[in-house]
Amino acid sequence: MSINIKILTITFLLLPSFVFAQEGLKLNNKIDSVSYALAISIATKIKKQGLKDINLKAFNKAFDQVINEESVLMDATLADEILKDFFTNKSNMTAQNNLEEGTKFLEENGKKEGITTLESGLQYKVIEAGTGAIPTVNDQVKTHYRGTLIDGTVFDSSYERGEPITFQVTGVIKGWTEALLLMKAGAKWKLFIPADLAYGSKGAGGVIPANAALIFDIELISIEK
Repeated sequence: MSINIKILTITFLLLPSFVFAQEGLKLNNKIDSVSYALAISIATKIKKQGLKDINLKAFNKAFDQVINEESVLMDATLADEILKDFFTNKSNMTAQNNLEEGTKFLEENGKKEGITTLESGLQYKVIEAGTGAIPTVNDQVKTHYRGTLIDGTVFDSSYERGEPITFQVTGVIKGWTEALLLMKAGAKWKLFIPADLAYGSKGAGGVIPANAALIFDIELISIEK
């Protein structure tokens, strides 16, 4: 159970007679509160999965049948297959939409002043040119960076952590490697990376969607020999 749900549950236990005026619902005891908190937990997870058009009548009927050990319209195996098929199709549609949105974004972005588009599709804008050496594939580099989705959502930032990161030039996504091999130490670039040079159809870490184009602010602090 998440921290937020735990907090909600504790709140309900401390206020067992809390009244929801709009529906006239009272939580009169611990079981009432736990039941309500459990519903919040389930509904929150469903919402996070993007299921907005749930048939609550069918949902509640199946829920009651399982809890009361009554016969159901499908067994667990069929239920799993239906859900797997639904989420696979939903995931594929989301990935395709992300790819189309990323492609459109990069096409428009490439027309802007100061943007360089390479043959690979990688785009960059030089913020500061830098005056140091250019790293090779054998080098490690120390960088600061901020990564965002094309809608501006920040998914990772060494700046926020307050500590730069050191890594092998070839140990990162293709878009990063290609850019680093062109940058001079001390340079600051803004990268616009198509999905195939980033995390592709798999996405990453639950925070980078499938087929997402990415934006990075990169500061090449130094080359570490």
